[in-house]
Amino acid sequence: MSTLPPLAGGAQGPDALRPLLATVLDALHEGATRRGGPLPAGGPDAVTAQLHDRVGTLLPEHGTGPDDALRTLVTAVAEGAADPADPLCAAHLHCPPLAVATAADLAASALNPSMDSWDQAPAASALEALLTGALARETYPDAHRPDALVTTGGTEANQLAVLLARETHDATGRHGAVQLLVGENAHHSLARAAWLLGLPEPLVVPAPTGTLDPAALDDALTDLRGPRLVAATAGTTDAGLIDPLPEIADICERHGARLHIDAAYGAGLLFSARHAARLHGLTRAHTVTLDLHKLGWQPVAAGLLAVRDHTEAHALTHTADYLNADDDTEAGLPDLLGRSLRTTRRPDILKTAVTLKALGRTGLGTLVDHVVAAAHHLARLVDAHPALELYDTPTLSTVLFRPTGASDDTVATIRRDLLTEGRAVLGRARMDGRLWLKATLLNPHTEPGDLAALLKLVEGHTPR
Repeated sequence: MSTLPPLAGGAQGPDALRPLLATVLDALHEGATRRGGPLPAGGPDAVTAQLHDRVGTLLPEHGTGPDDALRTLVTAVAEGAADPADPLCAAHLHCPPLAVATAADLAASALNPSMDSWDQAPAASALEALLTGALARETYPDAHRPDALVTTGGTEANQLAVLLARETHDATGRHGAVQLLVGENAHHSLARAAWLLGLPEPLVVPAPTGTLDPAALDDALTDLRGPRLVAATAGTTDAGLIDPLPEIADICERHGARLHIDAAYGAGLLFSARHAARLHGLTRAHTVTLDLHKLGWQPVAAGLLAVRDHTEAHALTHTADYLNADDDTEAGLPDLLGRSLRTTRRPDILKTAVTLKALGRTGLGTLVDHVVAAAHHLARLVDAHPALELYDTPTLSTVLFRPTGASDDTVATIRRDLLTEGRAVLGRARMDGRLWLKATLLNPHTEPGDLAALLKLVEGHTPR
């Protein structure tokens, strides 16, 4: 009988996994119970010391065995986690993943397809084609043959969008490097994409109210010549705001500029019958960033770049004889290498496909509606509170607020104190020249009482 450790795949894999999964689930429960809140108390030094004490030597001479290693390390990481499933963990676009999506992700890990050649992922590659086609049509319902490429998230999708813009302009023979124009509210990944691709530094367009100013964009495009790419935002990171997409699309068409929309946050509204109209104008973009590990409740990673014209994705075509030899492709084996800049990549489409099938558009839309409604409820609580100031009515699920009359230093200290005590995880955002506390509500199970408790914690840390 072999003494080698068992594998996760094959007919015997599930038998090997079953007892280990029981250990993992027990450890997750134990870690969360020990933590007892949205994050561990004590701050970075205390959490690091506790982890070191819990896990001991990570590369011992002789292993401790799978059960002990799993129990020790999973418990330690869960005990020291910032848990987005806790209603008081509401700082970032860091969602609590659905149980069904997480279970599907386990299957993806066990099967371990690599999505860079058909012979490593026969069924998974077919599933990816089905899923990307469905989400491309969801984004571009009137386009002839839209497409979507799987990415690790919004950053990679934005980088691909800038790359495709550069390659498309080069292919049309237009002279000069592509000039990227972004709003002051744009995600930092767009500027980094221009840097990474050797493009000129982006031209930053004012966003005085938190959204890109169409008049300023019009002026900027009037003064520019050569190929231009405008990046608008549907769901800003700081405040969840949506740029005036139809007006921006009109301006881009008038000036012959290409349009990309970063909807990493806001794309989830597509599933909501109540809120989808806020994305009016989205279909006029050449490319759209989607990120379903935000308003899609997927485990990281779950990003996509939707492309209105499928032929533009051909710019990623690449040949490596061991993966997509010409004669294999001619013989009918699908060519997967041109579907990403990555080579080895996980079948992240499985968890998303399972989620879409399990919940359907209505089920996902209900989740979106829940978190948007929670944000509006929190905003009303803040607005009615005599000691708190509301930035504005929320657009998505982000609420900005601060103690009335507090200095920026005080706001920053309140946030850090709550973190250090392990009581609450709030973000921070600078809008209108002032620092605000940021609650990003992505947990559909959050109740009104949780939101009241959050404000009570902030109130309790406000200097008298």
